[in-house]
Amino acid sequence: MTGRQITAASSRYVTRKIRAKTGTGNQGWQYRAYELYHAVPEVRFAASWMGNAMGRARLFAGRRADDGTIEPAPAGHRAHEIVSQIAGGPDGQSKMLNAFGKHLTVPGEGWIVVRPNSEVLSPYSPEDGHDWRVLSVREVRQQQGKLIAEIDGEETSIPEGDPESMDSDGPVAIRVWEPDPERSIEADSSVRSSMDLLEELILLNAAVKAIARSRITGRGLLLIPKGTRFPTSNAQGDAEDDLIEVFMTIAETAIRDPESAAATVPIILELPAEAIADFKLIKFESEFDELAIRLREECVRRFATGLEIPAEILLGLGDVNHWGQWALTAEAINLGIEPKLATVAYALTQQWLRPILEDEGDPEWHRWLVWYDTAPLRVRTNRSETALQAYDRGVISATALRRETGFDESDAPTAAEEAERDRRLENDAATEEIAPEDQETQPTSPELPVDETEAPPDTLPASAGPRISDGLLAAADGLIWGALTAAGEKLRKTPACPRSERARSREVASARLHTILNVEPSQVEQWRLLDGAWTRAPEIAERYGLDADCLTASLDGYARELIAAGVSHGFELVPGVIGACAGVAA
Repeated sequence: MTGRQITAASSRYVTRKIRAKTGTGNQGWQYRAYELYHAVPEVRFAASWMGNAMGRARLFAGRRADDGTIEPAPAGHRAHEIVSQIAGGPDGQSKMLNAFGKHLTVPGEGWIVVRPNSEVLSPYSPEDGHDWRVLSVREVRQQQGKLIAEIDGEETSIPEGDPESMDSDGPVAIRVWEPDPERSIEADSSVRSSMDLLEELILLNAAVKAIARSRITGRGLLLIPKGTRFPTSNAQGDAEDDLIEVFMTIAETAIRDPESAAATVPIILELPAEAIADFKLIKFESEFDELAIRLREECVRRFATGLEIPAEILLGLGDVNHWGQWALTAEAINLGIEPKLATVAYALTQQWLRPILEDEGDPEWHRWLVWYDTAPLRVRTNRSETALQAYDRGVISATALRRETGFDESDAPTAAEEAERDRRLENDAATEEIAPEDQETQPTSPELPVDETEAPPDTLPASAGPRISDGLLAAADGLIWGALTAAGEKLRKTPACPRSERARSREVASARLHTILNVEPSQVEQWRLLDGAWTRAPEIAERYGLDADCLTASLDGYARELIAAGVSHGFELVPGVIGACAGVAA
């Protein structure tokens, strides 16, 4: 994984690092942003989506190499211990990242308050650990030169930190924010630039609500000529014209019970007979009725385009195929989620990990950092068929086969079951093997012509069914070879290939470099070895009448297994890889 230059801001609580609360430093818009989060469902969805996505990432300690790559810290290194204890471990880190996904999306700012567990006074907290809390800007304030944090409904005073000597055992408050490009001490967010748009959306929601209510309380005016007589009810006796009274009673019922049929009754107005010759219904419908709905949809669309993730995430993926969904997900991770993860990682590096390592005298404290792994976020294709083929060829283990086909280790056969299966296989093999003395009594099969060449035959017998065209095989082979070549070029720049060996590694073809370097399955995703490798797969699938998703998934799964297993690609394996997509048994 390669480190990137990030624009992020963080600081521990010391007097000179906390922004002014007057003049241009006022961040009152953040309170309104939270109100919009609670009032507008689209804002809540965007913030929750970002939080849930960030919560699935994994934090780890890394070391920045000379070429800019991030090498994970060894299990016993002090940096690894410090990062693994952040927020109490993986579960706490997931909740912390989830909270920051919302804070950085809505107000663009959040706080981390770390206190020794000895000060928390909780019977469930170990004495030698820390209590980590993520707080919003509403829960942290400055008061008379002190920082007051509201934790569990109680106000807690955070003492000022000494910028020259950070005490890792004392309470710490870390401000994390997305800096405004105009004034970096202030926070910024995508919601901030959309606040006027969201205010307009609220007004349009109110207008649509008013339109719905107006149509409940009246369906226009019903004009009636004066002097018109109507049938009377038995209870009315000789009284005249009780229809208006009946209509008014119905209208009152409509107001009290909007779901009743009386809600459709118009308002009755009696006019002189010379002014109106017949009954007339006047409706008060406005062109703004439908316009308000269209304007509301436009506001939602504009808000979606102003977010840091693809607009389709908010608007829906109903019209996008699987390949398009994968592309949008990758774009959302690269351009939306990872920058915010980098902001939090930068804060934890600068304000927690490095100060502790420096205080403990680590000479390379400046090289260690908190980094993130987004491999759990990336879409995993269905690799069941590829896993079965790889297992049959002996390139993956039974454990890997169970994992990729949806089973767990509890489904593994017992030792007794494996022994019984091996015994049956041996008996079957012995039965098929015919002793020489018995060969004469067995019917002999007719001699068939045998082609001893290694080249694939031009034709197959009719009983073999459909076959894959040579053009498709060549195209798939080219895609696989190109993907492995690109992966090999990236692999030379990863920790798997030390700098001292990179010159020598160029003597090996890039497409076969994975056969001499050790690559874990998770590192294929971590180092993005196959990103962008299958851009032409949909085109080839369309050319030969295949399903694009099936072809992409089959090629991607096969290439991943080859890289992780260290096995070289062979043209003879291509039919088995794409056979299921082409409707041919492997």
